[in-house]
Amino acid sequence: MQLTKQNLTQVDFAKSELIPAIVQDARTGVILMQGFMNQESLAVTFDKQKVTFYSRSKNRLWTKGETSENYLEVVSVHTDCDYDSILVLANPLGPTCHLGTQSCFGDAAKPALSFLAQLEQVIVARKNDDPEASYTASLFAKDLSRSCQKVGEEGVEVALAAMKHDNEELTNESADLLYHLIVLLQRQGLELKDVVACLQGRHK
Repeated sequence: MQLTKQNLTQVDFAKSELIPAIVQDARTGVILMQGFMNQESLAVTFDKQKVTFYSRSKNRLWTKGETSENYLEVVSVHTDCDYDSILVLANPLGPTCHLGTQSCFGDAAKPALSFLAQLEQVIVARKNDDPEASYTASLFAKDLSRSCQKVGEEGVEVALAAMKHDNEELTNESADLLYHLIVLLQRQGLELKDVVACLQGRHK
């Protein structure tokens, strides 16, 4: 169940004053960290819109990023079917782990497909870089027709590779197609999540 400020009492703190709270990257699906929340920290999480735990070592409320400024901005909060654990979808502002990795579980502990969302973020970050130093920036500096052309060319290359039953080439050309498609979507003010939403809408 999705939680709001109005239904926080649904969470069953009668079982325990502290309940586990898992934080997941809202864009990539990567599990970022796990901590504990009490009623007050959950309320503060909603008030600040930044993930706030109850730190057992500090014996106080602790907003993730209060020192590093690598905050976890809340997208949505959910409770499980027994109302005794919490899942927070958040946008991380920098590395989550104090060791400098994206996740406290290590950068290897993430779904393979999450890299597409990560790639999209890299493309967004490089939009305004020097076109002489960044291929991505050079695409954004050129006319829209160039990006359209690249998607068309890569689509043809994918089809030709499949016709030749060359799986290595098919993989490489598919990677090129996905990259240039993300660039084109960005140029049109769209994201991968918009395409996914379209697919989900058809899957009914």
